[in-house]
Amino acid sequence: MNRHTKVALMVAPFLILGGYIASDFYLEKQAEETRIFKLVPFGHCDVINQKCILKSGEFEVNIYDKAGTTTVNSTFPLDSATLFLVDNSNQASAYPLGMIDNPYYWQSPTPLRESISAQGEKYKLRVIANIKGGQYIAEFYTQTVK
Repeated sequence: MNRHTKVALMVAPFLILGGYIASDFYLEKQAEETRIFKLVPFGHCDVINQKCILKSGEFEVNIYDKAGTTTVNSTFPLDSATLFLVDNSNQASAYPLGMIDNPYYWQSPTPLRESISAQGEKYKLRVIANIKGGQYIAEFYTQTVK
């Protein structure tokens, strides 16, 4: 065995370890970058009657309103969630949702019921749900079915 082969065999384990550590840093940095995903209503969306599900792949968000408190329930734990009520002139009012007992349930008091009854049967909403650098966004209409 010549001198170059011996040096290569001694250096190889350090190069393998260094490459492993460098790839871990790269993947961690890549996971923290902001990614945006679109949530799409699954069927008819009726927030008042608790029949509004938004989907993006395996991730689902259920949005409903009970007695003036709007709740967002998700299949994966959220870091934060914000609901926007959009009026006829396309001006949005933000309502940051607070965690209830665990990161799957978020809620906030909102004037959603009053806004829907004042405007009619159709009302525009926006939702932003954050999960570890990923933002799931949706703009949809809620319609009350009688």
